[in-house]
Amino acid sequence: MTDGPRLRGNASADGDTLSSESTEEDSGRVALKKEIGLVSACGIIVGNIIGSGIFVSPKGVLENASSVGLALIVWIVTGVITAIGALCYAELGVTIPKSGGDYSYVKDIFGGLAGFLRLWIAVLVIYPTNQAVIALTFSNYILQPLFPSCVPPENGLRLLAAVCLLLLTWVNCSSVRWATRVQDVFTTGKLLALGLIIIMGFVQICKGEYYWLEPAHAFETFQPYDIGQIALSFLQGSFAYGGWNFLNYVTEELVDPYKNLPRAIFISIPLVTFVYVFANIAYVTAMSPQELLASNAVAVTFGEKLLGVMSWIMPISVALSTFGGVNGSLFTSSRLFFAGAREGHLPRLLAMIHVKRCTPIPALLFTCISTLLMLCTSDMYTLINYVGFINYLFYGVTVAGQIVLRIKQPDLYRPIKVSLVWPVIYLLFWAFLLIFSLYSEPVVCGLGMAIMLTGVPVYFLGVYWDNKPQCFNTFIGKMTHVCQKFCVVVYPDMGVSRNVGNQGTA
Repeated sequence: MTDGPRLRGNASADGDTLSSESTEEDSGRVALKKEIGLVSACGIIVGNIIGSGIFVSPKGVLENASSVGLALIVWIVTGVITAIGALCYAELGVTIPKSGGDYSYVKDIFGGLAGFLRLWIAVLVIYPTNQAVIALTFSNYILQPLFPSCVPPENGLRLLAAVCLLLLTWVNCSSVRWATRVQDVFTTGKLLALGLIIIMGFVQICKGEYYWLEPAHAFETFQPYDIGQIALSFLQGSFAYGGWNFLNYVTEELVDPYKNLPRAIFISIPLVTFVYVFANIAYVTAMSPQELLASNAVAVTFGEKLLGVMSWIMPISVALSTFGGVNGSLFTSSRLFFAGAREGHLPRLLAMIHVKRCTPIPALLFTCISTLLMLCTSDMYTLINYVGFINYLFYGVTVAGQIVLRIKQPDLYRPIKVSLVWPVIYLLFWAFLLIFSLYSEPVVCGLGMAIMLTGVPVYFLGVYWDNKPQCFNTFIGKMTHVCQKFCVVVYPDMGVSRNVGNQGTA
């Protein structure tokens, strides 16, 4: 939220914030460094999409599709739709080359209030709850071997999840390079684990274990087909690809974003689709649909059936996958909060970076603290259900913004320009799922909308209202000054245009 005049580059602090002039002399320009190459960019996308779901419970799609064959079709179709959405985001990412992803695009195209609501729901619920759940999954798989005959204690799970979050926050605060290396290593680890599952599946097929893949049996239903459940299977499949847009949150830190942003998308989305489809094929070579649906940890059951004494690889793989997932989410969500603060939608302290490490330490600490607070509540899973609908809503709003921008500013320079057929296809699919969600779960969707709309008065009080009392501005200025000294951070130089055309914050 706005709290007085904002500084950038080597502006004078005038007693409120530290100047970065000395830093300019000593260590050059203070700004986010372009340290994310193509490999790390792919690691961010793949690492954020592939979490624990494909290892633990890929059964949501199968359960609602009612047959193995239709479930595989759903995985392929949702992968293609995700690729189309990513293609649209690639155009937006190089047309509006700012960190912040869909928040920045929605704000610049539709105005400050729409952008703030996207940011509000992300800050309030989406990222803290998602990171808390991933961290708890990590701690569960680490502690489970120590409690073979019972469930690990709840406090132990939360404590280990908190340690995981604190460790990865420290890594991200210390160095962008360290954070991306962690992401690269753990993404490679989860791909190797999934590669092992896929190879074992091919071995099973070579042994003749492909009963559920034969056309005569693949579409054999274990419950009657229902259009509502089939739609729900597509919704589950779309959620499984969540995270495909995270690279757009760190556009300003990409090396040569005009080339590497689209390249990373074109490499990563087909790779994830391939992995998802063939991992599910592998699962049904070793398990019947009934066994798969009954398992609480599909990859672990798969490993117990086929890997024998090496079955421990699977739970370790899940733990490594979730550890990398927490790292990727911390890295990207902190950039979203950084971008929001830079635009005046969050306290400006969150838009400051360390004078030497050039990492957004305040935004990372804010992300970590909000996630730790979420670990203390038992309602996080309920909150995820409420806001999942809203998160998906903004995907469509962002892609619709691509069409609006084409109409409003047809001559705007676009390094990538995709056919408008693609956003139209994506929006038709999106509208189908959205309408079905509203029809099937009106209360959940309504509560999600209500949570989002609580941001409206916050926006008008915190952002739109410029003439706040002087005592309030003075207090915020002093708090910012103290926190800035504590974190040794300054407002960075800006190397990108802040708005498209005449759009901006309200």
